[in-house]
Amino acid sequence: MKRIPYWICLLLAIVGLSACQGKKEEGTRIISVTIEPQRYFVEKIAGDLFQVYCVTPAGQSPETYDPTPQQMVQISRSQAYFRIGEIGFEQAWMKNLQSQNPDMRVFDLSEGMELIKNQEEEHEGEEAHHHHHGSVDPHIWTSISGAKVIAQNTCQALVKLDPENQETYQTGYQRLIGEIDSTAVEMKRLLQPLAGSAFIIYHPTLTYFAREFGLQQLCIELDGKEPSPAQLKRLIETAAQSKAKVVFVQQEFDQKNAELIAKETGCRLVKINPLSYNWHDEMIRLATILAGKDGQTD
Repeated sequence: MKRIPYWICLLLAIVGLSACQGKKEEGTRIISVTIEPQRYFVEKIAGDLFQVYCVTPAGQSPETYDPTPQQMVQISRSQAYFRIGEIGFEQAWMKNLQSQNPDMRVFDLSEGMELIKNQEEEHEGEEAHHHHHGSVDPHIWTSISGAKVIAQNTCQALVKLDPENQETYQTGYQRLIGEIDSTAVEMKRLLQPLAGSAFIIYHPTLTYFAREFGLQQLCIELDGKEPSPAQLKRLIETAAQSKAKVVFVQQEFDQKNAELIAKETGCRLVKINPLSYNWHDEMIRLATILAGKDGQTD
């Protein structure tokens, strides 16, 4: 009997393994999301029943991010896309993604949320210290009420996609709501004494957070652009009048102007990550910093 050469056996093994992997991937149900906090909510509710793919990489802004060709392929494998609402990436790419993937179901997780309109409609011209992409502020996950809306819409979407596991999703949803409620209790304890106080931030990510806890958000970025010297001067004056103590800057944005304002106002400069996967931890961290309970003084 003639022996089969070793290299042929190795080749057949590789082909067989690839085929098995391909079958495994075909059986995997994938949901794509725009940002990491969404992945946190979906996984809390769905467990391992769905694989969750987040499009925006760490350190990148979902306001301006463009997906790679490889990511477009990954998204095309998704059974559904959960959009956060009206963030820049979704406004620029969602129609294209839907046209290329007509079988992919799209769910808007901001449905039912009381959205904050573009602050440019509420303040006059260049005096505004706020900027939002589109007609509404998309950063709903930075509030307790927003988190609950996202959780509810996520659960409902999962049930529509997979009604056979409705009980599992309902259980995961109730568990997540309990976690959100406990987060709210701790944040209120930390922030209630600060009602009416102000903080400075580069990009206006915490608008819903500020509204919910009675705080004033002063933004460095104006209409998506670096502020002019005159605008910086006005912001520094406003920060001094409001007795702001903290300047927040996100890792995906340049911190030069944030450093300048912190120096001129005597505020602490603190790096934050509202796009962190660990939603609960980041929300508590924000409240702890503002309350001055994080053990840092500069």
